[in-house]
Amino acid sequence: MSIKTEKREFLSSRLGFLLISAGCAIGLGNVWKFPYITGRYGGALFLAAYLFFLLAVGLPIMIMEFAIGRASNLNMGKALRALEPEGTKWHGIGWFAYAGSMCLMMFYIPVAGWLVSYCWHMATGHMAGLTPEQVGGFFGGMLGAPLPMFGWTAVVLLIGFVVCGIGIQKGVERIVKILMIGLLLIMVALAVNSLTLSGAAEGLRFYLAPNVEKIREAGFFRMLNDAMSQAFFTLSLGIGSMLIFGSYLDKSRSLTGEALWICVLDTFVALTAGFIIFPACFTYNVDPGAGPVLVFITLPNIFNEMTGGTFWGTLFFIFMSVAALTTVITVVENIISYSTDVWGWSRKKSVWVNGIMLLVLTLPCILGFNVLSDIHPFGGESNLMDLEDFFLSYNLLPIGSFIMLLFCTWRYGWGFDKFIQEADLGEGLKFPRVLRIWLTYFVPLIIIFVFVQGYRQFF
Repeated sequence: MSIKTEKREFLSSRLGFLLISAGCAIGLGNVWKFPYITGRYGGALFLAAYLFFLLAVGLPIMIMEFAIGRASNLNMGKALRALEPEGTKWHGIGWFAYAGSMCLMMFYIPVAGWLVSYCWHMATGHMAGLTPEQVGGFFGGMLGAPLPMFGWTAVVLLIGFVVCGIGIQKGVERIVKILMIGLLLIMVALAVNSLTLSGAAEGLRFYLAPNVEKIREAGFFRMLNDAMSQAFFTLSLGIGSMLIFGSYLDKSRSLTGEALWICVLDTFVALTAGFIIFPACFTYNVDPGAGPVLVFITLPNIFNEMTGGTFWGTLFFIFMSVAALTTVITVVENIISYSTDVWGWSRKKSVWVNGIMLLVLTLPCILGFNVLSDIHPFGGESNLMDLEDFFLSYNLLPIGSFIMLLFCTWRYGWGFDKFIQEADLGEGLKFPRVLRIWLTYFVPLIIIFVFVQGYRQFF
């Protein structure tokens, strides 16, 4: 069986691969969730736990996804079938690539639409001079209006599918490189501005100094679980999002060094988001553990108090929008590549069919905040977006990552030796073989622990 598609397009440069893969990993989990969850657990101890699990659990699985993709030159939907031993059924997980990516985009694209709309409203001065109560009302009014929400969702979806429709090199690689470089420059400008505020020293002390009392209040094991989950899910593992870009990569560079660079970029963005947000919170007496409302209600109030707040607020939401758009583009590419590899569709057909389907599938998330707001899947104030996130974050991602880990470490799968052979091809850092026992026996237990604890926390 041939495992290489005849007309497959490859990335044109190493920089393109690094920035595309980083763009897939870098998203709202870095710049939205990371700061407030760090605030909840009092800073430095959470950061230490997060970095440990990022390197010890997330990084090796990312390398495995890259190796599977590069060895097969296929999307996850067919890659496991191409590499699995004869008579085994590892390919049964292949559909996770399509289902997981569609599930993620069902709620991720509408949230990206919120951010793009905030860029517009902030730049045009619609939020300038509003009182804190009025800013809260503005956000609630946005969620309560399905037609404008659908319109902004359609804008984001159109951007994602148009870029991917152009192709890998001319579309995805070129556009994401520009967006990522712009993202990093904007982040540095925002961080420098925040560090000049009067509350910068107090904010940095909160961010970087350990606060044991905060962990006692929240619970030590809950902190560990959230650190593992954040490290695990920030890299977009388990649904083939990284695997697909490995399939577009040549064999000139070893995979361990490339994955390490991507982790560095991903962590840089998450840490810098804290340097942007915490000094501002302490300057304007805002709770840094305020949760998701930190971005859509609290920070606009902060910008209204700042000198030049319209400029800095617009820049901040451009930064947030770019982080979201890079993830949208790269995950949409995973959807399109599944259709071309598994179903044999042309790229044009994949763009049109999946684009229209996804436009319809975003409706439950949009309507869940207004027309269907009486539906509470988990009771309380839960909504349809929570249900979609549950299927993805608590099921598809950990299960998919667990199976790919086993596929690369068990002798009944692709096997550790074949994985190492592929990962070490080319120049650069080689994968440390001494990690075999850690990956074969301990990391699976960690993933099972995260999975079980996630269910316990959720319910």
